[in-house]
Amino acid sequence: MLDSTPVLPCWILFWFFSGAAVILGLASLRAASRRLQAIAAEMQQEPPPFTPSVTLIVPVKGREEGLVDNLRSLLTQDYPDFEMLIAVRDGADPAVAEVAPLVAAGVRLVVAGPPPANTGEKIGNLLAAVAQARASTQVLAFADSDGRVARGWLRGLVAPLADPAVGASTGYRWYFPQRAAFWPLIRSVWNAAIAGGFVPGRQSPPAFAWGGAMALRRETFDRARVPDFWLGSLSDDYRLTQAVRAAGLQIRFSPCAMVATEGDCSAAEFFAWAVRQLTITRVYRPRLWWLGFAAHILYCGAMLAGILAIATGALWAIPILLLATVPGMASGALRGRSARLLFPDRAPWLARHAWIYFWLTLPATWIWLAVFVASLARRRIEWRGNTYELLSPAKTRPITATRETPQP
Repeated sequence: MLDSTPVLPCWILFWFFSGAAVILGLASLRAASRRLQAIAAEMQQEPPPFTPSVTLIVPVKGREEGLVDNLRSLLTQDYPDFEMLIAVRDGADPAVAEVAPLVAAGVRLVVAGPPPANTGEKIGNLLAAVAQARASTQVLAFADSDGRVARGWLRGLVAPLADPAVGASTGYRWYFPQRAAFWPLIRSVWNAAIAGGFVPGRQSPPAFAWGGAMALRRETFDRARVPDFWLGSLSDDYRLTQAVRAAGLQIRFSPCAMVATEGDCSAAEFFAWAVRQLTITRVYRPRLWWLGFAAHILYCGAMLAGILAIATGALWAIPILLLATVPGMASGALRGRSARLLFPDRAPWLARHAWIYFWLTLPATWIWLAVFVASLARRRIEWRGNTYELLSPAKTRPITATRETPQP
């Protein structure tokens, strides 16, 4: 016992934070275990013989490391009938010269021009490309330019649409940094926590369809009025998610549609990227943001309370602190194991670095909290050289267009 007993409110706070963190950690561990099992079962199944014609749309901007190789992985899909459109705002964009060999190989380039008023540039590019999709296309698929995919990616992305109840299908990304430095590895761990929310099966719909790997029937795109949801917005994926769910349809995650993202980042680049992600989430999905913020307050509060208790001599708090932290670390390890199933071609990288999903979970938790705090009152973000003020999910104010070089 402590030499001097703390006042009652301190004990109440200790047990409140510790108890909540233990419950959340065990629930997270259980969910991560079930997700791993669901992914293993899904990956063993043959995709349905469902291959409608597809238009695959990829917006680009500026010079980007690995751009041509990323786009080539999309172009060389094992899929019987698809076209690929690369959408860019300006024909003078440096990316146009880089993708010229792919255009010569059959990819179509769409020069979108300025986006509609008070609408993000990416959405303007997507709308222009959708308008130029071939008449025979049955499914519209969307990908980002900074990811690399396996040859069966498009089949996996389209497969859930065989179910008429599914309005949109999605994959998600995983970061495989080339440089084993702290901040690139932290970004992988930080992002893996979001990936842990993507579970296959109709009983576990994801919180949103991710814009770097999402698809929906063309008929659904029109019936759900996706263009109306996009106008005035910055976020293509959150607004598409809202449109599909407003139409009474489901979102389904496909583990075969995951995307590998490489590249490094500095501390400043990481925080700029992470704060932007959570700022967008707070504006477009405030309930999801607040739930995440509350969870990280509880986790970090439990860690701080446990450390303070131990520092004052309460050694019995050590097992409680471990019970509040180790389940979350084990959940991270299970997410790392799921990556082995999702990315068999990345086995060498995971063999070297899978430890990060266990050991870096604790610092990542504190970094999550810092990013939540930084995004708490923010509405202005910079994205791919443009500065936007997010007034509401349906109202965006473009501020400046400053750079052509894309951000991470």
